[in-house]
Amino acid sequence: MSSENVAADAVAEPTGSPAASPSSGATPTASPPTAETSAASAPTGEAPAGETPPAKRSRRPATRWLVLVAAVVLLDIVAFITVPPFPKGGQPGQACDFPVCFIESTLEFPAPNTVIDFAPASAPSAADLVTFHPSISSTLLTMWLVMAVVIVGSYLLVRRSKLIPGRGQNVFEFVYEFLSDFGVGLAGPAGKPYIPIFVGAFLLIVFDNWIGLVPPVGKVDFLRAPSSDVNVTVGMALVSFSIFHIEGVRHLGVGGYLGKFFPIYEFKKGVGAGVIAMFVGLIELMLEFVKPVTLSMRLFGNIYGGEVALGVITALTIGFIPVLLIALELMLNAIQALIFSVLTLMFIVLAIESHGEEEGHIAEDVVAEVEGKAPAALQPSH
Repeated sequence: MSSENVAADAVAEPTGSPAASPSSGATPTASPPTAETSAASAPTGEAPAGETPPAKRSRRPATRWLVLVAAVVLLDIVAFITVPPFPKGGQPGQACDFPVCFIESTLEFPAPNTVIDFAPASAPSAADLVTFHPSISSTLLTMWLVMAVVIVGSYLLVRRSKLIPGRGQNVFEFVYEFLSDFGVGLAGPAGKPYIPIFVGAFLLIVFDNWIGLVPPVGKVDFLRAPSSDVNVTVGMALVSFSIFHIEGVRHLGVGGYLGKFFPIYEFKKGVGAGVIAMFVGLIELMLEFVKPVTLSMRLFGNIYGGEVALGVITALTIGFIPVLLIALELMLNAIQALIFSVLTLMFIVLAIESHGEEEGHIAEDVVAEVEGKAPAALQPSH
């Protein structure tokens, strides 16, 4: 084709038609700039000519959070007006002096209310802290409800698990993987088989703690935060106590596990070495029985103390400061649940560790220290 024909074809081509392909040899004509090309060619962060730049987003708190705080304050004020405090043991409408009566009317005994009593004749006093009485208390009933919510909620989130997870499965996997990585980072590879126990304990306890901040729990007689009852926390601590001792016996055998507390093999190194080792082992044995006490009392004390503080502040300020205190309690309750579950995981890992003659050398280290010699290698007992 001659150059004159190519030029004629280019002139005859209608405006807006596709540009000629490079193989044709024709040079495409430049099209006039459009709004889209102008916007694309504009420098980053600058609006195209003739357009108003978008307004920057405000850094103020989200409106929904302000509405939520205002709703909590309004709810507290309405509750104060419609159901004013009355003396403890009295009737609604009776005069209540400020501030003593206001505070006393919001506080509960540490002992929970009894929902169903199987032995009314031997019912304990309301002031008793730890009780052994066949009954269903308000804290036990609330704990059963929390367990049902956690189990059913977890099932609903993962019942249709897919390779590409949906929103619910994403939430569950994020929580589980975060706690799993956290637990393995603390306990090491030995704690990996016990991560489900760690995660389950955390989820149960954190919702047991948080449920006390949700009305009407704590406002009616048959519902109360389970962790504010020492009987419940003692029960959970005894379950943990049983788990890490059962796992210790299962991994080391009866003889190997008892050898951690009664290191008779140290008598091979002399009477003095054996006596010292036995003394240290007995101290460790006594400390084992302290573990359930510390687990239960720490959790109970913090949750019940938070209820008392929240009741007092609510009585004195009606509604404004308790909003901040509730936010603080949410954080502290989660921390207490994490402490309980982490200690359970670490106690299990310590229980399954072997401490035979090849490690621990308690007596040798002590004797060497007394004689002024540097021990070969200082190692932890367990």
